[in-house]
Amino acid sequence: MKPRWKGKGSEAKALPDPVSKQVSQLQSSLIQSETRGLLSSCSVLVEVDAELADLLNRACFGRPRITAEKDKHQFQLDMEEAFYLCFSLKCLKVVGEDGSIKSNEELWEHLKSRKASFPVSYKAYSHLRHKNWIVRSGLQYGVDFVAYRHHPALVHSEYAVLALSEGDNDLNGRLRVWSDVHCTVRLCGSVAKTLLIVIVNDNSQGAISPSCLECYTVEEQTITRWNPEQSREDDPAVLQS
Repeated sequence: MKPRWKGKGSEAKALPDPVSKQVSQLQSSLIQSETRGLLSSCSVLVEVDAELADLLNRACFGRPRITAEKDKHQFQLDMEEAFYLCFSLKCLKVVGEDGSIKSNEELWEHLKSRKASFPVSYKAYSHLRHKNWIVRSGLQYGVDFVAYRHHPALVHSEYAVLALSEGDNDLNGRLRVWSDVHCTVRLCGSVAKTLLIVIVNDNSQGAISPSCLECYTVEEQTITRWNPEQSREDDPAVLQS
């Protein structure tokens, strides 16, 4: 699938400015500024200056919030985004309501208590981020995430992502019957996205601590809808045979 660009000039803007470059710059700036985020139930709030706000926007982490102060910018990070910056990139410290800095293990336990499937969704999120996909919430499409090849301002998302755990358990209650698959694939097709299933196997390691993530394995599967109106005779190779 080729990128679906948003208007003329989008491709020219995106190609010299890859996602990996933006994330690397954000990582360095967050470490240098010793940025801290405030843990707030199911999200993390960070207050940054204009330069860091621009980097967060370009690397696509969090969503800006309106504040009264012109010199300060607030961003709300989803659980997976915050833990990725904290645990994987090691560039963000998260502070609890008591004012103490949360360790990776404490933050892990808190996020698991708010979302039982967090270990699976985070592994899927970090797996795609490590591949330099921009990953955003897919709530409006009925999926876990949507994946962009470049910045969302320049290109449409290509994949609608569902993160599922390997095996038969309560966290894996989606796509169990054909009607679920059929509805999800039709919805993805109607918004020009391919359904990507990211299957996470914990290999019997459980989710006691974030260090267990190293033992998790990931399998990717795409599901597309066959179009009966598409004739095989439209293929020139077939017509010549």
